[in-house]
Amino acid sequence: MGEVVNLNKARKARDKAEAKRTADANRLTFGRTKVERLTTQKKRDRDAAHLAGHKLDEPKDD
Repeated sequence: MGEVVNLNKARKARDKAEAKRTADANRLTFGRTKVERLTTQKKRDRDAAHLAGHKLDEPKDD
């Protein structure tokens, strides 16, 4: 015969695990300070400008 399982405890454990996964995802998305976000954005902008500065112009076929 199988083991007796309290369905309320099983449901609560499942919901708690789901909430933990959601919290972990939110920490990655929203858990940064304003300074960290601005620093990252400035670095991305600087890298994009650096890359754009090295692009070659396409020759015109006139």
